Amino acid sequence: MNDKNTPDIAFIGLGSMGLGMAKNLLKHGHKVVGVDPSVAARDAFTAAGGTIAATPAAAAATADIVVIAVVNDKQVETVLYGEDGAASALRKDGLVMQCATVPAAFAKGLGERLAGAGHDLLDAPMSGGRARAESGELTFMASGSPRAFAAAESIFAATSAKVFRLGDAPGIGSLVKTVNQLLAGVHIAAAAEAMALAAKAGADTRAVYEVISASAGNSWMFGNRVPHMLDDDYTPLSAIEIFVKDLGLVLGTGHEHRLPLPMAAAAHQLFLAAAGAGWGRLDDAAVVKVYEQAGDFKVSSLKR
Repeated sequence: MNDKNTPDIAFIGLGSMGLGMAKNLLKHGHKVVGVDPSVAARDAFTAAGGTIAATPAAAAATADIVVIAVVNDKQVETVLYGEDGAASALRKDGLVMQCATVPAAFAKGLGERLAGAGHDLLDAPMSGGRARAESGELTFMASGSPRAFAAAESIFAATSAKVFRLGDAPGIGSLVKTVNQLLAGVHIAAAAEAMALAAKAGADTRAVYEVISASAGNSWMFGNRVPHMLDDDYTPLSAIEIFVKDLGLVLGTGHEHRLPLPMAAAAHQLFLAAAGAGWGRLDDAAVVKVYEQAGDFKVSSLKR
């Protein structure tokens, strides 16, 4: 075990955001053992000075904290409780910091299961994308016990610009992340629709972007994603499939609480259409391609 200021970390999930997080932990003096099925991800992590373990259990065996940055609740379940899962090797008073976007009910139940085995869960979904993961400027929507927050203090210091402490019970952080994803998905879809209308009607789309960026119709997602559309560059920083998943989670939460969510449902259909057309692994701004294909036009334009 390392000292409390730089606890040893088992980091499970070296993907788009996880790799940046794990590298920043290394930079801040943590010993980090990573786990990921991707050879490219493992190679990138070892090139940065990290160590790789073959299984979550092997990584957790020497760790003070297990950080999970995978895609969904099924993967969280597998890396903790599947074959060679981390939960089987986690020390008695160990902490699991769960950063994936998962249903609030799952996070709450996971906290109860871990507590029954003498472990803490910090329900800490993150936002910011790959760029902010790499720069150590993520936003965390976190809930858990004071002891869990104290144990994760150095992790937040290395990876975040803002940490919202939302309560002392797992599940609250995931619920707030669900609300965030509703807005994020709807805003991307709305930005795509707006730019599609501008392009189809013959407007200068770069001029439209400049006007809206300085007007009441602007949003963070409009400002961040529309440049991808203008450049016709869909190198994945986030992906269409992420919002197929996350808006599905949003709608499931609405169903659970018997609350209609028509805006989220419409956005979900748009992302499903993009994924069905074969664009699921492209950046989520590529949802605009649904409109482009339907209307036979392009939003992109040459830089002036």
